[in-house]
Amino acid sequence: MNLPQALILIAASFGAGVMNAMAGGGTILTFPSLVFLGLPSIAANATSTVALLPASLTSLYGFRDDVRMYQGWLKRLFLPSLIGGAVGSVLLLRTPEKTFAFLAPLLILFATVLFMAQGLLARWTAARKAGKPPATQGEDPSPGRWTLAILLQLGVAVYGGYFGAGIGILMLALLGFLGLSNIHAANGIKNLLGFCINFVAAGYFIFKGAVVWPAALVIVGGGAVGGYAGARFAKRIGKEKARAAVVVIGLVVTAILFWQRATK
Repeated sequence: MNLPQALILIAASFGAGVMNAMAGGGTILTFPSLVFLGLPSIAANATSTVALLPASLTSLYGFRDDVRMYQGWLKRLFLPSLIGGAVGSVLLLRTPEKTFAFLAPLLILFATVLFMAQGLLARWTAARKAGKPPATQGEDPSPGRWTLAILLQLGVAVYGGYFGAGIGILMLALLGFLGLSNIHAANGIKNLLGFCINFVAAGYFIFKGAVVWPAALVIVGGGAVGGYAGARFAKRIGKEKARAAVVVIGLVVTAILFWQRATK
């Protein structure tokens, strides 16, 4: 790997770390960059997953104070994240990518629209519940809603272990479905669950020898710095601007995926 190639990966991984901290979709930067540098698509996907793993931890650290009151939520969604990540990683190395590549832009667009609608719904609900403690202060969703959310998280985790582009946006939409309107807490929970998904997938990819380590090590540094910077940036600009940034990132990721599919 020469210096220009390393600089491309550093820039892509820093941007991916920022995106993953704020909404997700960082794979959209690292995966095409690795393919552009000559890696096969499966190897590029596996390498990107492994290399961006530290960025999940650094961005989670930036949101650590916001997720402390949601430990019960994390416990419920932890196991389906691990199981789904394992299933998805096995599917990646046994089946072609085309099926998930075809569905990815539709899934991300749907999740982004859901997230936009959830923001409007949260404000309307808050106005109707004047004087009552909001859901972001500890109100637990109903058992039926939790059951559906756990099943949906399992599906998101399978997709995350397989390809992973946009799983952050899907999880933000899922947390909105559960009534969580605090974008910073949602980002923290999303980052931890994303780490669980990618940790299991990365372990399987490493075990199977699917990772190109020189490229992975270059991405690790840029992704980790970008993950922490993205978390701090999201908190600095405020909840509404952070929510708007999530929507913009979702639409951009969707457009890129549609473009990638059209040019194949």
